[in-house]
Amino acid sequence: MTSSPDPSMPDTSDLLCFAIYSANHALTRLYRPLLAPLGLTYPQYLVLISLNHHDRQTISALGDRLDLETNTLTPLLKRMEAAGLLSRVANPEDDRSRILQLSDQGRELVGKAGEISACAAATMGGDLEELFDLRDRINALRARLGAG
Repeated sequence: MTSSPDPSMPDTSDLLCFAIYSANHALTRLYRPLLAPLGLTYPQYLVLISLNHHDRQTISALGDRLDLETNTLTPLLKRMEAAGLLSRVANPEDDRSRILQLSDQGRELVGKAGEISACAAATMGGDLEELFDLRDRINALRARLGAG
């Protein structure tokens, strides 16, 4: 005998959390082939974009900006440094922290990655105002949830 679903429990398609979760996966799948020719992963792309706009920031500032823990960022940054995309230099104000800066090779890669957002937006469809509004609403939700 099969039991009928509890009518008070929404199905996954009715859940905002599932919509955001599945959209995140779809976006990651969208970006993967766009970033592959540059040899970048999505998190590496985010690091490059952040450093492009906020070069010479600390690892903790980058972690705050990208909502990533230091233990997640450190191995990623070490790989990017080994690839010649950035350097981690001593912070003259705090010898316990490091400052991140893009290398010339990293800046060159940022230049090549410039079209990725436009390609992604075109694939998402809709007009830019609609996408910016959605971004702003998601950011406001995240802020209300205390995550950023």
